[in-house]
Amino acid sequence: MVTNKFTLRTENREGQTIVFVGGEFDLEVATQMRAAMEPLIELADRRLTLNLQDLKYIDSTGIGILISVVKARHARNAPFDVEHVPTHIRKLFDMTGITPFLAKAE
Repeated sequence: MVTNKFTLRTENREGQTIVFVGGEFDLEVATQMRAAMEPLIELADRRLTLNLQDLKYIDSTGIGILISVVKARHARNAPFDVEHVPTHIRKLFDMTGITPFLAKAE
């Protein structure tokens, strides 16, 4: 899925689904992101990983969606993590206190 400023691509590997999120994750693309994540949240037998390597910006709406994914996966006792977090996004995650809930947020 691609808009002018947001990219979303899913890749399935053995026992894992990786969602590559790039560009600007904000209110404008929230519906698109929720729609993409909803069926993946239900797959409790697979690790769900968000790769944020190409993420340029995230607003409070995007952070809210991440938190809802964390909560939904936790409720299903399903593995979830975030990888390849850009430094400027990592600082925002640290400031908001969500880093500990994003298992691989390096």
